[in-house]
Amino acid sequence: MKNYLRTLILLLGGLGLSNMTVGQTPTDGLMMPKGDICFLLNFDYGQFDHYWEGETLRKNGTIAKVQRKTALVMAAYGITKRLDAYVGLPYISTNSTTPNGGKFAGAKGIQDLTLALKYEAFRHKGEKGELTAFGSVTFSAPVSNYLSDYQPYSLGIGAPQLAWRGLVEYEWDNGFYLRGNGGYIWKGYTQAEREYYYNEGSYYTSWMDVPSAWTYEAVIGKWFMNKSLRVELNYNSSKSTSGDDIRAYNAPQPTNKVDMNRVGAFAQYFFKKPKGLGLVASYSKVINGRNAPEMSSISVGITYQFGLFHPKN
Repeated sequence: MKNYLRTLILLLGGLGLSNMTVGQTPTDGLMMPKGDICFLLNFDYGQFDHYWEGETLRKNGTIAKVQRKTALVMAAYGITKRLDAYVGLPYISTNSTTPNGGKFAGAKGIQDLTLALKYEAFRHKGEKGELTAFGSVTFSAPVSNYLSDYQPYSLGIGAPQLAWRGLVEYEWDNGFYLRGNGGYIWKGYTQAEREYYYNEGSYYTSWMDVPSAWTYEAVIGKWFMNKSLRVELNYNSSKSTSGDDIRAYNAPQPTNKVDMNRVGAFAQYFFKKPKGLGLVASYSKVINGRNAPEMSSISVGITYQFGLFHPKN
C-alpha cells in the first residue's frame, strides 16, 4: 500500500483555458472581428509514468502509466473589435494501467466552467512590423461535485480561480512573430472528504488552501500560405507562491507546491472553403517540475467561425 501511495502525484486541473494552446484564446495574439463567434471542439490525451516528488524525479512503480483524456467545448465572441469574450467547459476522464495489464479506477465528468475577457490595449504599425499589447482576465469554478483530493485521478483542483495576464506580440511583415505573456492566478479553497490533513503542520478541517501561482509563456511563430496556416513553438512556466511537497509514502494533496516547465508545438489551419472552418493540433511535454507529472500531451480540434451579427457601429 505504501508503494502504491508513493506513485500518486498531483495532476493539475488548471485554469480551464489557461494551458490550452488552441485557436482564439485569452493567451494568443488574435482578436475576433466584431459580431463574429467561433466554436471549438478539442480533444486532448495526456499520459505520464514519471513524476517529481518534491524535486526528485521518480518512476511510477505500481502504476505503470496514468492517462488523462479531455474533451473541451469552447466559444469565443467579438464584443467589439478590441474586446473578446470566451466560455469553455471540459469533460475529463482519468485512469491508469499497471505492469500486469490491469487498470485502476479513475474518474470522469465535467470539470470547471471558464469565463474570460481579452482586451486589445495597444496596436502600432511600424516600418517592419506591428506591435500589439493585450490584457485578459479569466475566472473558473467547478460545476460538478468531483473529488479534488482524489489524486492523481481528480478532474481538477476543485477551487475557484481568477487569473490576470498581460500579453505583448510583435509580428514582422514576413509572417514571423514573437509573443510573451505573464500573469498571476489566484486560487481559492477546496473541500476534501477528510477532517484532518498535514501541511507543514496539522489542520483539523476539510478545507484546503490551494496555492496561487505565477505563470509565464514565450512563443515564436510564423504565418504561412497567405495567413492560412500558423505554426508555433512555445515554452510555459508555472510557479506556485506557497505550498508543501509530496511527502514520501504519502499521496499528494491540493496544498502541494506545484512548479512546472513545459515545451510544446502548435499549428492552426484555416480552410478557404468552406469559409470559417479550421483545424488545430498541438503537442506538449513537461521537462522539469516540482510535485508535478512528467506529462506529455497531444491534442487535435476543429473550429468554426461565422458572423453571428455584424452591427454597423
